[in-house]
Amino acid sequence: MGVERLAELVVARRNTRWSMERGGLVYGRRHYPWMVALHIGLLAGCLLEVYVAGRPFIPALGWPMLALVLAAQALRWWCIRALGPRWNTQVIVVPGLPLVRGGPYRFGWLRHPNYVAVVVEGAALPLVHTAWITALVFTVLNAVLLGVRIRCENAALATLPT
Repeated sequence: MGVERLAELVVARRNTRWSMERGGLVYGRRHYPWMVALHIGLLAGCLLEVYVAGRPFIPALGWPMLALVLAAQALRWWCIRALGPRWNTQVIVVPGLPLVRGGPYRFGWLRHPNYVAVVVEGAALPLVHTAWITALVFTVLNAVLLGVRIRCENAALATLPT
């Protein structure tokens, strides 16, 4: 997961340059550091709770959770591919570009499929090794942060032509 996150950061850095070269506007600067800290905490919590509390791998729980983690990754990378250079870990909008309507974004009832991937991953990843405290804490804090993030992103996207 750490390698996957680093790959995301490489893509995000490249996409940030692309967006800024085209007049991109960054929204949500205040909540972004909290989001980064929460996601680092998820990865650290998965490792620490398993080590400190001696959480076992229980196949009946671990394998289905691993399948959900892999499904979440597939959805995330589908989002990244669909958004192309507009995908980012920050909320950056290039004025004048229309909303993306392809990939998972073609489903009107699912405005933020990338966040579905985040929610599923945040609950399932710790449970691969029964790190239920990490799963619970991340899920609660992520729900609060996603409320802020989605309002921010919706406001930013509302500035684009439809």
